[in-house]
Amino acid sequence: MKIAIALYDRFTALDAIGPYETLSRIPGAEVVFVGCEQRIFRTDIGALAVLAGASFADVDRADVLVVPGGPGTRAMMTDQPLLDWVRKIHATTQWTTSVCTGSLVLGAAGILKDVDATTHWACMGELASTGAKPTDQRVVIRGKIVTAAGVSAGIDMGLTLAARIAGEDVAKAIQLGIEYDPQPPFDSGSVHKATPETVGIIADLMRQVESAHAAA
Repeated sequence: MKIAIALYDRFTALDAIGPYETLSRIPGAEVVFVGCEQRIFRTDIGALAVLAGASFADVDRADVLVVPGGPGTRAMMTDQPLLDWVRKIHATTQWTTSVCTGSLVLGAAGILKDVDATTHWACMGELASTGAKPTDQRVVIRGKIVTAAGVSAGIDMGLTLAARIAGEDVAKAIQLGIEYDPQPPFDSGSVHKATPETVGIIADLMRQVESAHAAA
């Protein structure tokens, strides 16, 4: 099973690494990170870099496609080489997936038209503008298209997909292997649970990151 994870500048680290940690442990899985060229791509913060071991030209099919999200997705929504590659790979996949705002790329590629899909809670309007039908479920499966909500939801998506591919017993074993047993110290991981003050703080932090990037 060939799993292709797309990379681009300013992706969010866990959006790519969460699915990598789960899907790479499926027996027989082969994972490749793919970018516009074979080079290092930096995350949204810039402190972490991941090497794309293959370029779009090197990979013409995959059983599973993963498109991570991050602030860089806005530029990627009009990046023709990426959109063309996503469409080409989607035609070959058993599963086409996204995490967080990676669904905006799928939408921009025309893959989510009239399809129920999810994304980061702050970007539902943008998702709707691509023709998708936004839903706030954590993981949404529609045919072979699987979309996950923000960032950490990529781990849930990976385990859900592992169960579909290799069976629940294997997926449960993978969950145990990575000791994914969430016991968060706060119950504010959903916009429906967080206080307005908490929502305001993260909105301000997100704007600060964008402003710092624009000024760089």
